[in-house]
Amino acid sequence: MLLVLAVCAAPVLASYFTYFVIRPQARTNYSELITPPRALPQTLPLKTLAGEPVAATSLHGQWLMVVVAAGACDALCEKQLYLQRQLRETLGREKDRVDKIWLITDGATPSPELMTAISAGDPATVLRVDAESLAQWLSPAPAQQLADHMYLVDPMGQWMMRAPVDPDPAKLKRDLERLLRASASWDNPGR
Repeated sequence: MLLVLAVCAAPVLASYFTYFVIRPQARTNYSELITPPRALPQTLPLKTLAGEPVAATSLHGQWLMVVVAAGACDALCEKQLYLQRQLRETLGREKDRVDKIWLITDGATPSPELMTAISAGDPATVLRVDAESLAQWLSPAPAQQLADHMYLVDPMGQWMMRAPVDPDPAKLKRDLERLLRASASWDNPGR
């Protein structure tokens, strides 16, 4: 009888030992969580490439993968835009819940070849924004620049995660999948 009691009590005792003595790590995400999340400023001066104003609230309703770069788009920018596209495509049927955003922080015009490339398949939203205004919402990790990261914004317009510099695509995809799974009950595809 004592043996049966010991077998039944062993999992409970092991779980208490693991939780209170060994202390498993609480962090399972690869990207850096932003606490508290920062809401998208309603006054953020977003414009299309043609110069037409865009309301910041128009970005609400979808998960956003945001890349920040100059319009000339150097090699790092092209790598970020490629990673952004590939990550969204690997999400399969969940990809319609995620939008790609490229925020251009200067007056340079992207090359036609680049615009054609990022418009293939599901196009990215390309907007201009003043760098100083954007810095009030998004911020890089210490000793980094805004263009070094990819930023994740939730459907309510809150910046809540920053990908590390030169991220591992598989680990970043895992973060995205967890976010989409956790928000499945309140987030729907499309705006």
